[in-house]
Amino acid sequence: MTTDVYISITGLTVRRPWHTPIFWALAVQSMMQAREADGNLSADARTIDGVHHTLSVWTDQAAMRAYLTTGAHLKAMRRFSSIATGKVVGYMTAQVPDWADVPAIWRDRGRAV
Repeated sequence: MTTDVYISITGLTVRRPWHTPIFWALAVQSMMQAREADGNLSADARTIDGVHHTLSVWTDQAAMRAYLTTGAHLKAMRRFSSIATGKVVGYMTAQVPDWADVPAIWRDRGRAV
């Protein structure tokens, strides 16, 4: 039997070059928080075609939501609209996507934030 997991994919672009240092500071703190969060199975980030992507795998959507509404990630979300643009997508699946598939999933299924 295969157990479904919750996949979260983000793709963010920094608005202006001078936003880059704060973007990375917030991104690193958020990634550290994600990797330690209850219910997180994996979290990784890559820059693909100038878009800063994250791919995280969670036991369920509730675990991911608990992470995103606290700590460093909440701080990053409060600053987000002034420093970056992007899209997010989340869904339940039995198959974790390969990084090669992440940009297409993000582009085709993502919602603007």
